[in-house]
Amino acid sequence: MSFYSIAPFIKEYYPEYYSMHQYPKDMCVAFNKVADQWGIFSNFANTPITYNGVEYKSSEQLFQCLKFVDEETRNAVYVSNNPKMTAKHWEKTHRREDWGAIVLDVMKFCLQLKYEQSDDFRDALTLSKGKIIVEDETSRKTTRTGRIKDADTWGVVLVDNIFVGSNLMGRLLMELRDNGGLVYHLPNQL
Repeated sequence: MSFYSIAPFIKEYYPEYYSMHQYPKDMCVAFNKVADQWGIFSNFANTPITYNGVEYKSSEQLFQCLKFVDEETRNAVYVSNNPKMTAKHWEKTHRREDWGAIVLDVMKFCLQLKYEQSDDFRDALTLSKGKIIVEDETSRKTTRTGRIKDADTWGVVLVDNIFVGSNLMGRLLMELRDNGGLVYHLPNQL
């Protein structure tokens, strides 16, 4: 398994979220690209978030920055045009030691801030009520030969009109939508 995979962390620290699911396509609202109808559900959507007096362009940018405790690395990720790839560059040497134990709580925190600070995001969640939210990774997981690989922990792939995968992001979004908030526990130094 890849060093960057969160699956082992979810299995160890968040076993209640470690599971595979199947969802009929016609019961789902799927997001993949920010420009798509439900693209605001993506962490890459341009929904500015302010945290500790700093404005982040997206929940993804904030999430990637929070993988690190030292300011120099956080700043490198913050100013990058591609925070996810910049964070990958630094992760093997600078990722915070407790990342595995807090990764899901940090994501919940980022989503909660997005919910509190973005009317458009809250409105889209309301419009999705009664539907299953899925992060569709089919296009990213299709090989040149047309074979579909398994989705990563965050999303699903479409196989014969059934979305299959862990769908962690979709489940967090539905939890947020249905409960109006997410429960999380963060260390003192975030």
